[in-house]
Amino acid sequence: MFEQSKNFSNLVGISALLIAFSAAFFSVFGLSKLFAGAELSVIIMASSLEFGKLVAASFLYRYWDRINLLQKFYMTFATVVLVIITSAGIFGFLSNAYQGATVEFEKESTNLIFKEDRLKQLQQDKLYLKEELDQAIADLPDNYRTARRKLREDYQPQISEINKQMIDLKGEIGELKTALVETGVDVGPVIYLARTFQTDIDTVVKFFIFILIFVFDPMAVMFVISYNVALENRDEEEAEKLYINEKKKRWWEVYGEKKKEDTPMYTEEDEQRMDIIGQNGNDGIEEKEQLKNFKELKVRPGTPDDLKLAIQTFIKQAVIVGEYELDSMPTEYTENLLQTMSKYPEYSLLTLELIDIINQNK
Repeated sequence: MFEQSKNFSNLVGISALLIAFSAAFFSVFGLSKLFAGAELSVIIMASSLEFGKLVAASFLYRYWDRINLLQKFYMTFATVVLVIITSAGIFGFLSNAYQGATVEFEKESTNLIFKEDRLKQLQQDKLYLKEELDQAIADLPDNYRTARRKLREDYQPQISEINKQMIDLKGEIGELKTALVETGVDVGPVIYLARTFQTDIDTVVKFFIFILIFVFDPMAVMFVISYNVALENRDEEEAEKLYINEKKKRWWEVYGEKKKEDTPMYTEEDEQRMDIIGQNGNDGIEEKEQLKNFKELKVRPGTPDDLKLAIQTFIKQAVIVGEYELDSMPTEYTENLLQTMSKYPEYSLLTLELIDIINQNK
């Protein structure tokens, strides 16, 4: 269960990092396009603000109950403003990318419209010349054949020129339409959506850009906060697990043969002496024998130096108490042992048992 929680919190952290990095990248370069006159300076400034925004969001979550009202208000306000600035930067980046993909398309579309209008104008000019020629011929008597022929010869060069221009324009229009098909591949989906909703391409693109910026950076901030939540839950689960394990531990689980990774503090012979001492006369063992066994206890190598010294000092003083039949041991020795043992929780049970034996045999 704990491993699953740990893996999931790591997954949340990776997601937060990826989304935050992507949003920062698009925002920084988008802002640099908006302020192209100081591009490097804007990149440095925006990068710092992006990093500070994520840290501020984490700080607000972790220390909300510990900071004053002014800090809460300002840092919350600043974080929201930075989210808006990041969104504006993303909008600038995506708008610039859209314009770069469509500028050639728009250019060719405008040129195509112009040439089609020019073709229509030439067709009208040709029709007007023919009507004018027909009217001039109709006004002449039937026997004026030479005059009619001369009129046709006068109009023919103009009509021929118009025909030539029309043929050239039709060829150019055909090439432009082919180029538009090739260029329109990049913006084909947008064109299709624009036709579906019966609107222009720019409106469709703006709509989708706004959808992206409304979920992009806010999602990055929320993932950062979620990662903090996951970390807190993981730490709580780990602490609870350690507490349960410590609570369930017994002497033989910590120092017995089954736990090979932990080196026992005492040998089996020492433990037998501890058992003899712990019986405290119930089996008829004399006090001198108890002191002898207790005096011969030795700390096994591998025990931390400060802990080893504290235990040896404690045993030495306990023997003195027994040999001179003193009422009690000076408290500083017990306190020193407990303070040293507190650094090593795995030996706490041993300490308590050792003190209990001394209290029973003092």
